[in-house]
Amino acid sequence: MSGHSTYEPKTGIERWLDTRLPIIRFGVDLGDFPTPKNLNYWWTFGAILGVCLVTQIVTGIILAMHYVPNATLAFDSVEHIMRDVNYGWLIRYIHANGAAMMFLAVYIHMFRGLYYGSYKAPREVLWLLGMVIYLLMVITAFMGYVLPWGQMSFWAATVITNILGSLPVVGPPITTWLWGGFAVDDPTLNRFFSLHYLLPFVIAGVVVLHIWALHVPGNNNPTGVNVKSEADTVPFHPYYTIKDAFGAGVFLILFAAFVFYNPDGMGHADNYVPANPLVTPAHIVPEWYLLPYYAMLRAVPNKLLGVLTMFGAIGVLFVLPWLDRSKVRSMRYRPTARIFLALFLLTCLVLGWCGAHEPDAAVIPGVGPGFVLVDYGINTDVWLSRLGTLLYFAYLIPVQLFLPLFETPLPVPESISTPVLSHPASVPAGATSAPEKKG
Repeated sequence: MSGHSTYEPKTGIERWLDTRLPIIRFGVDLGDFPTPKNLNYWWTFGAILGVCLVTQIVTGIILAMHYVPNATLAFDSVEHIMRDVNYGWLIRYIHANGAAMMFLAVYIHMFRGLYYGSYKAPREVLWLLGMVIYLLMVITAFMGYVLPWGQMSFWAATVITNILGSLPVVGPPITTWLWGGFAVDDPTLNRFFSLHYLLPFVIAGVVVLHIWALHVPGNNNPTGVNVKSEADTVPFHPYYTIKDAFGAGVFLILFAAFVFYNPDGMGHADNYVPANPLVTPAHIVPEWYLLPYYAMLRAVPNKLLGVLTMFGAIGVLFVLPWLDRSKVRSMRYRPTARIFLALFLLTCLVLGWCGAHEPDAAVIPGVGPGFVLVDYGINTDVWLSRLGTLLYFAYLIPVQLFLPLFETPLPVPESISTPVLSHPASVPAGATSAPEKKG
């Protein structure tokens, strides 16, 4: 619940500013915002994503000062940043690895929402705005991947823009506009650079709407039970500002470990070779956080159906609040649903693994090197991708629609503060614990 503001201006300047731009009131109200008292560390990833976004914007602005969006000069400008700009290597590594860290955080944030039912009423708009942010992140990251203008960058742009061209009616005009000509070249790089620079600010704007939508119904919590009274809440500051700061600090240690000890670990070797339109890489792959969608694209033999499947994998998440018919939010009380969610997570990991491998080099584990199933007309990666794609959509549509008809949820507590277990610590002094239930 957002509630009413309790801020009272105390000085003349505060009163003058409060009637014209109530920014102090806004900050105080954010700090006093009543937040469920039982939020765990999975809820810190929202703040972590805010830190990642600010980091990406700041480092991106600095990189844009030295980058040249020209097909002839782009690769050399990146090398110039790495070698000649003061701390350019550090800024670039923070920006490049920051994208991967941001996707790691957003996937954890999304799976937390799936587990605890944070997308259900009355938080549908909150989920929709979150999905808009995710979609913008995917587009921004892909365009940023093209900017170094290495071999993988160039051919990724070529493949994806050609794939977009297969869409009926809108596909060819979009492809022509992105190319700026008849193939991926100078105008394409300029367009990608402009959009890559612009979209993070659009993301920031949607994040503001996301936070606004959060403060209307209030936070969900691990029990999935609505806040019933003030006894169920604590002020956001200092309880959760400190908790978020600690969670962000731990996450930044992982971030720094990649930046300083393995900065190229998430990149591809071919992207350190200048783009050459006459030489096609042996295997064109996107960044790791897009590999499941790439596997789905390759799993469908028809080009148009593959594109629709890939876009549908994101699109179906937008309607998830209306697909899930269960009246119980949190999977703490839905043991059967937990099993299906674990299988869904495994499916996403398998799809990512398939997307990272060449479809014509599937080896049977344990049989020996060089034994390739494709020799017998079967390809394990392709068929695993097809199975994974089927299971992905099966979880998000039929399972969400029909599982609530058959599952039996566990008893849900009446409020956040209600104890759900008979435990000596929850029994008043001098009283006896509740008798253990039989059967």
